[in-house]
Amino acid sequence: MASEDRYPRAVLIAGPTASGKSALALQKAAETGGVIVNTDSMQVYDVLRVLTARPSDEDLARAPHRLYGHVAPNEAYSTGRWLEDVRAVIADPEVAGRTLVFAGGTGLYFRALTQGLSPMPDIPDPVRARWRDRLAEEGAEKLHSMLRQEDPKAAMSIGPGDGQRIVRALEVREASGRSILDWQAEAGEPLIDVSRAERIVVMPAREILYRNIERRLDRMVGEGALEEARALLELGLDPAMPAMKAIGVREFSGVQEGRIPIEDALVLAKTATRQYAKRQMTWFRNQLGDGWKTVTEP
Repeated sequence: MASEDRYPRAVLIAGPTASGKSALALQKAAETGGVIVNTDSMQVYDVLRVLTARPSDEDLARAPHRLYGHVAPNEAYSTGRWLEDVRAVIADPEVAGRTLVFAGGTGLYFRALTQGLSPMPDIPDPVRARWRDRLAEEGAEKLHSMLRQEDPKAAMSIGPGDGQRIVRALEVREASGRSILDWQAEAGEPLIDVSRAERIVVMPAREILYRNIERRLDRMVGEGALEEARALLELGLDPAMPAMKAIGVREFSGVQEGRIPIEDALVLAKTATRQYAKRQMTWFRNQLGDGWKTVTEP
């Protein structure tokens, strides 16, 4: 089958938080008649509209958007799940023939989209539940010690505090008898033809990006960020769940609980967001590969 028929037309827009990706995505969607597809691992969660800066109602009215806010926060959403959801978007008759505008800040999503994702074994529900219970009861460092015994090479590639990845490696080992590294070494199939896709990485000057971050967080307070943090906490989720790690959840929940004033929470949230943006920029500079056009003013 010809590449033009096999893969959808695509525009990829990567970049750190608050860089202007969403505005550029709307522009590209307007130019192409395209559909914007979320490529950010936190914007998938339904409770976190303000804290993750999901598109506004006005933005949603300007162009079709997919894979935003469609996951419950008690789910451990993964890159593999996202890729399957993208596959479903591509197969949707309402999307057929339209350009897909992928916009977000999760580098692993872009890598999976353009390079494919290694196959992984099916994990029986009891195995998955048991390891997640052990993580909650014993902590990440204890499980990391177990992983060092079961799969030393995998343990070397995972930090001792990264509970989700530690559990994933342990459950894969138990379910398949193979190291997660062996599975990851097997090639997957990309969902787009990267050679035909327009690829853009938005990288504003650091002082501009940091100013955008501060302004955005100030706005979030007035838009309901504190209430979102409280709503998430009231669900009683395991702190190790990905949704609980969204920037602002811990900081603003402290305000709701009376532990810190809002001014201090804002300072902490702004600092954490700047640090996150810096990590994103480093990843995009070193990991995206050739063929990406850098823009500083979207």
